[in-house]
Amino acid sequence: MTTAEHLDAIDRLRAEGFPTEPVWSGGRSSGPGFHLVQVSWTEDFRDDGGAGRAEAADQINAEYGALTQALTDRWGPAQVFALVSLRDRVFGGEGIPAPWAGLSEATGHVHLWRVEERWLVACVTQGDGDDPYVLTAGVTVVDPP
Repeated sequence: MTTAEHLDAIDRLRAEGFPTEPVWSGGRSSGPGFHLVQVSWTEDFRDDGGAGRAEAADQINAEYGALTQALTDRWGPAQVFALVSLRDRVFGGEGIPAPWAGLSEATGHVHLWRVEERWLVACVTQGDGDDPYVLTAGVTVVDPP
């Protein structure tokens, strides 16, 4: 996808209502107060022994940079919100709301923009060392904890 397509996906999310129950379907998760969508991803690294990992990281980080710049051009400077301490709180058993608990398990930080009553979120996530890098974008009314 191009940056313009990423922005279109975010704009569509901004216009949608939120479901009352969590829903996961085809690279998208939604729940009370949030939508997250995988807008781009790399291949996983299980079959190549990690040989393409650096190149894939460069590619997804370039897309992430382009998306965050486009969102900054549109909505102003982002807040960078570190999730490491939040991850510790999740693993410590604290009830952190979605989407923040899940994001904290998959990335170390997110870029945030406050647009009207919603937060726009952009980040690169990865499950474990062999999983693909995923450029994730979202919209939430749930304030960061």
